[in-house]
Amino acid sequence: MDGASLTAIALRQFRRSHVGRVGAALVATFLGLTALAPLLAPYDPVATDFTTVLAPPSWTHPFGTDDIGRDILSRVIHGSRVSLEAGLFTVAVALVVGLPLGLAAGFVGGRVDDLIMRAVEVILSFPTLVLALGITAILGPKLIHALFAIGVVFVPHFARLIRGQVLAVKENDFVAAATALGATDLRVVVLHVLPNCIAPLLVQSSFSISFAILTEAALSFLGLGTQPPTPSWGIMLSTARGYLEQAPWLGAFPGLAIFLTVLGFNLLGDGIRDALDPRLTL
Repeated sequence: MDGASLTAIALRQFRRSHVGRVGAALVATFLGLTALAPLLAPYDPVATDFTTVLAPPSWTHPFGTDDIGRDILSRVIHGSRVSLEAGLFTVAVALVVGLPLGLAAGFVGGRVDDLIMRAVEVILSFPTLVLALGITAILGPKLIHALFAIGVVFVPHFARLIRGQVLAVKENDFVAAATALGATDLRVVVLHVLPNCIAPLLVQSSFSISFAILTEAALSFLGLGTQPPTPSWGIMLSTARGYLEQAPWLGAFPGLAIFLTVLGFNLLGDGIRDALDPRLTL
């Protein structure tokens, strides 16, 4: 069965997944908001208007305004860009570092495997958010530092996932055949082992993007991520703490945005996993 047939089967399986379709719709909406933010936002997200401070939702301001008169709808829309940047950047860091480590540990084995996996276990011994907080505190409270910290936290998860996949794939006959025909280790890894690890990588990446969005929001909430006046869902939730009874819409709408976006990527990951599961009936 060629690659085109496998892709067609996976797409057919994905279309059958109600969970995957809902997730894809939510993610597509999120990406649309991100791409069209300047066009969709009715106001400048950092412009203040002290005549409309803490205004409730209305036709003029559908999501209301915050404590210095900024339009919440505009800030929620522009905040999606920070969240997308967080998801993509952190997963890119995790892949660039974790993928070669996992490939080396699984394919080479021996002392290389022991050294890499012991380092991975040391990092995994720290709670994820605590480690991200520590790295960000050392580097300084900036968005790029927070994103780098989240990416470092994700590296062990990708490395361990790839190592497990490589250990399973390299025992297959086609790897032994390629080696017997004189293929170098690098050629075997790139052309035969790595392509068979793509499916779990896609699933892990989807779940990691959702967790990165949550972690970035948490770091921004604590003042270690995105810095004002840049619109960020985490910063908006931090501002809303002091107005939970007086102006609940300050936290409700960015919180809902985080919930729907994270839910979308998680459901999309479930749909991808179901579509790529060879045990499902075709």
